[in-house]
Amino acid sequence: MDDNTHIISHPIIADRLGKLRDKSCLTHDFRRNVTEISRILAIYATAQLSLNPINIETPITKTAAKQLTSPSPLIVPILRAGLALSDGLQDVLPEADTAHIGLYRDEDTLLPVEYLTKLPKNLARSIFICDPMLATAGSMIETINILLKRGARIQDITLITLVCAPEGITNLREHFPNVLLYTAAIDNHLNDVGYIVPGLGDAGDRFFGT
Repeated sequence: MDDNTHIISHPIIADRLGKLRDKSCLTHDFRRNVTEISRILAIYATAQLSLNPINIETPITKTAAKQLTSPSPLIVPILRAGLALSDGLQDVLPEADTAHIGLYRDEDTLLPVEYLTKLPKNLARSIFICDPMLATAGSMIETINILLKRGARIQDITLITLVCAPEGITNLREHFPNVLLYTAAIDNHLNDVGYIVPGLGDAGDRFFGT
């Protein structure tokens, strides 16, 4: 695997991911397990954030400390399934803003179709794009392109997913070889209708109970 793709091996992630894969996992359990995994992924994915030195006063004495550099990071869930990960990221980054990009996959062409874009004016900041599944990578690539066209910088963008297909990573790297990707697992392959195997099924439907 390439140097910019990070598979986070952690006992809690392994346990929760096994529960997510089980088709008998109930909606409320699915939500809880996704949120717990996303918090851990967020810890690793935010390790590159820059800090500024500051001076503070504790109850005992004055001391040096650090704080995140302004402006606040931006979380960009790809609607609607990306919302499943955004809560966990927001837990780790409560100061972050949230933008929304809505895409759906055309079931015949498997290509992404944009239906909503709500972004802040300032995109010159750390950006975390989240989507549970990186299957063909079409939606992720389109989201990155939307952000770049609006003024984002590729070096500021980090991707967070639960599960990836090897075909999706290959496609992503053909377009964006250096963008950072954090994921819980790389699965076996895509089936003939574009679903990840063994995968999670439709993560959005399972998370929202639809």
